[in-house]
Amino acid sequence: MTSPQSDLAGYEILACVCGGIAAYKVCEVVSKLVQRGAGVTVAMTRSAKKFVGPTTFQALTGRRVLTGLWSAADPDDVQHIALTGAADLVLIAPATANIIGKIASGIADDVVTTLVISAASPVIVAPAMNDRMWANAIVQENVSKLKRCGFTMIGPGEGWLACRSIGPGRMAEPTEILETVVAKLKSQPLGTRKA
Repeated sequence: MTSPQSDLAGYEILACVCGGIAAYKVCEVVSKLVQRGAGVTVAMTRSAKKFVGPTTFQALTGRRVLTGLWSAADPDDVQHIALTGAADLVLIAPATANIIGKIASGIADDVVTTLVISAASPVIVAPAMNDRMWANAIVQENVSKLKRCGFTMIGPGEGWLACRSIGPGRMAEPTEILETVVAKLKSQPLGTRKA
């Protein structure tokens, strides 16, 4: 059975989920992308698995979830290179201060950072963290560096945070992330991905 709205059929998206309470919101984003016909592969950091289990994303995507650099079914599979070569877009959500700092520094020490650093497609970053962390000069410098490198930032918004404070650092809502992803995909017609 096909979805009534399959405008994303043929697009491949790599969704990188990091360790933050907002990880649960990414389930909705992934589900909506799949419903619109996109192929979605999810990669998770070790911390992300503390908030949402890989089985949830596997059920939503119908695909194996990557949880480590050595989790390929075939031990000779250099999966991060193959996946990023096929992806039309990479989404990092929630993007923690940790993951933003690692990527800005060129560190590739887990499956998510390795995938992002080997990406040949546009990368959308949806930050989520405590308001004081977001305001930290080092975090802001890292965000600026990613922007200069061509990464698209979405959010964060202001509101109630998991730490019981109110301020900037709240991950963008699923509908806003979805709209940004769809707009970025449709700005690049199918078949124009970098190899």
